[in-house]
Amino acid sequence: MKNLLLILLINACIVPVFAQNNNADSVPMGMVTVKKDSRIEILGKKMSEYNESLASKFHATKGYRLMVLSTNDRSKALQVRSQLLQLFPDQSIYMIFQSPYIKLKLGNFLEKAEADDFRKLLNAAKIVSGNIYIVPEMVEVKADKLNQTEDQQ
Repeated sequence: MKNLLLILLINACIVPVFAQNNNADSVPMGMVTVKKDSRIEILGKKMSEYNESLASKFHATKGYRLMVLSTNDRSKALQVRSQLLQLFPDQSIYMIFQSPYIKLKLGNFLEKAEADDFRKLLNAAKIVSGNIYIVPEMVEVKADKLNQTEDQQ
């Protein structure tokens, strides 16, 4: 009885080992066969090209933005944002939530004087009733604009 139980136990352990290898003739023991779709490589190449094109378009550098609004009234922030988008569609607008305030920042300026000129223009437009501050930040600049400023210096 003990011998029969031992033989059944050994068979129960050995059979699953052989059941896992259905191609025992074509694949050597311990080797893994990977079947992949060729479209994955094409997709990877396209993603790589896209990422490289983005990297050549924008660079992050030290610059300035205008702090237009800091409020906890969401509807007012959205109203000011829509007015800014209508008046200045070429400028980037950043809406940031830092609890409990919603902050609106405008622009990507490399020079403080350029930001100050735009601040005066915003004050004249009377979009917000409070002060507009110049804030130093990392800004996104197009690569060609960054190269022009480096050439001028």
